[in-house]
This record gives sequence, C-alpha cells and structure tokens, in this order.
Amino acid sequence: MDAAQIDQFKRFKNEITRFMMMYKFALDAFETKIEILKEEFQFLHDYNPIEHTKSRLKSPESIVKKLIRKGCDFSFDNIKSHIRDIAGIRITCSFISDIYRIREMLEKQSDLNIVEVKDYIRHPKPNGYRSLHLLAEIPVFMSDRQEQVCVEVQIRTIAMDFWASLEHKIYYKYNQAVPPGLLKELKEAADSAAALDRRMERLHKEIAVLKEERLAEGEERRRIVVSNQQFTIPAALLEWIDAGGEES
Repeated sequence: MDAAQIDQFKRFKNEITRFMMMYKFALDAFETKIEILKEEFQFLHDYNPIEHTKSRLKSPESIVKKLIRKGCDFSFDNIKSHIRDIAGIRITCSFISDIYRIREMLEKQSDLNIVEVKDYIRHPKPNGYRSLHLLAEIPVFMSDRQEQVCVEVQIRTIAMDFWASLEHKIYYKYNQAVPPGLLKELKEAADSAAALDRRMERLHKEIAVLKEERLAEGEERRRIVVSNQQFTIPAALLEWIDAGGEES
C-alpha cells in the first residue's frame, strides 16, 4: 500500500468514525431529553411513566449489509437517506396510556421533528407484535456544522417488551424458520399480553379515581363555612378531633 492509499484510508476511517459519532451524539441528546421528562413528571405528578430506557447504535458492518440489501451504492448520503434506524432508543412504560403521553411530550419539543409514526398498538402486526414506533430528527451540533440526525424511538409496555424479546430469541434460535405451531402459540401469547395490558390499564384508572376521591374528601374535611366565610381547619386540629379530643 503506497502513501496515497494510506492517506485515503486514513481519511475514510476519520469520515466513518465522525459519521458514527454524529449518531452517538444524537442518542446522547435524546437520552438527556428523556431524563429531563422523567424528573419533571415525577416532580409534578409524583409518578414516573417511564420504567426504563435502552439505546443502541448499529455497527458499521450492519449498516453496510443493510445498504447492500437495499441495493444502494455506498455513500454517506445514501446511508443517511435509506437507513433510518442507525440510532435507536427503546422506552418501556407500565401502561398503554403512558405510551401516548410520552409521544405527546416528545411532539411538543420544538427541536424535535417527528417524521414518521407507526402505531403497532392500535394496528398490531400479523404475528401479534405491538409497539409505537417514531422516527424523530434531532439537531446535532458538530464543530463545523449542524446535522439533523434521525433516531428510531420504540415505546412499549413491559408486557409488549417481554413478548418482543421472547419472539426475537425464538426467531434467532430457529434462524427465522419457526414451526407453524410455535408461531400460533406466539400469537396467542401476544394476545394474552395485550389483554393483560388492558386489564392493568383499567385497574390503574380505577386506582387514580379512588385517589382523587380521597384527596377531595380530605380537602372537604378541612373546609368549614361560617357566615359565608370559608376557613381551613389545620391538620393538627383534625388529628385531635379524630383522636376524640384527648390530650396526648
């Protein structure tokens, strides 16, 4: 290998490294957004809709193989245009309503551009797969330019995530040639997981209603009206009344 070839190889190595760094920075920025939303939601509502997150970055080898399968020539522009899932983040929630609440929060971010939505919860795949997929462009500020980088976001419940993980392992074990009987059982398991999600959602809503009613009752007990004037009873006095007015 002559000096010109060595220099060309070094330039290409620097370009691909910088290209991959751009997607890593996009993931870092997105994860920071998620952490901010988690902390703010916990502070405002004393509740966290996000159980956990997991991010991943495709390897250069995987990117090249996918580009070849798509019949595209190798170029960074082609990679950016035709492979939208180089950077991915998975957000796992407790309840289905949390999934759409997170989607709304992300859509309100002024520097995020949601370019595609695939709702596999309302419209599951034939095999039973359920999840909400978003493609979101996020700005990344490099030393010499700004890039809009695409991140694939998958939002799902714990039950959906468990099923998807199991399904992936089975397909990997059988090299995608899964026996029909096992496919049928996988579909039934997906339906059972969806039924569980719906049941847990209903229980979650019932508990929220009970909590609101108890809070309302507590506020009602604290208020008294004398001559059209409303007063609040101190908590210590309420405790004294509940104790039967006895001195401690």
